[in-house]
Amino acid sequence: MRLKIAPSILSADFSRLGEEIAKVERGGAHLIHVDVMDGCFVPQITIGALVVKSIRPSASLPLDVHLMVRDPENQIEQFLAAGADIISFHIEALSEPSEAIQRIKGEGKKVGIAVNPATPISSLDRFLSRVDLFVLMTVNPGFAGQAFMGSVLPKIASLRKALDERGLKTDIEVDGGINLATAKSAVQAGATILVAGQAIFGSAEDPERATRNLSLHLEAFLKRGKLPP
Repeated sequence: MRLKIAPSILSADFSRLGEEIAKVERGGAHLIHVDVMDGCFVPQITIGALVVKSIRPSASLPLDVHLMVRDPENQIEQFLAAGADIISFHIEALSEPSEAIQRIKGEGKKVGIAVNPATPISSLDRFLSRVDLFVLMTVNPGFAGQAFMGSVLPKIASLRKALDERGLKTDIEVDGGINLATAKSAVQAGATILVAGQAIFGSAEDPERATRNLSLHLEAFLKRGKLPP
């Protein structure tokens, strides 16, 4: 399964979002990750549907929208209308997501379920074959720049094993504290999508170069045969 890099614009320069997106696209990104926070489910307030709509013409890559909001079912329609290609919501915010899954899939878009570090991975069992990706938070959601939580790695491995046993190629996206070092651990555990914010937009390097370096770093790591196919 191909590894994908999803730069998080939460760490980008909001005064130049179009330019920032263009840079990471040139650097080889695969998705543009959009962290939506409502100040209720998490303490911060960030990006809403209007911002997604405004960056849609600038982005040639899929927009990967991560809803860290209370009652996400009430916001799905506006993000679909704004141009989201993938919508993920938290199992902690919507314990019975069947209707939300159907609404997103009904529009031909991909759907994901996100889970916080403290939430048992078993909460995802009944959805293994029903969604396109799972988002495993490797920090407590709500703030950019936190340190990667290695305690989540066994959960990534457990989820990958469960998916493999069922013959499912569902993506596992990891979100939080991803950099050149932690990316290796996440991929070894079974992650296939890496959300990177500070490592790309907050580094001393230009975002284009930072994206390319992360991609090349992972490709070299894979070629050494130390990771599963």
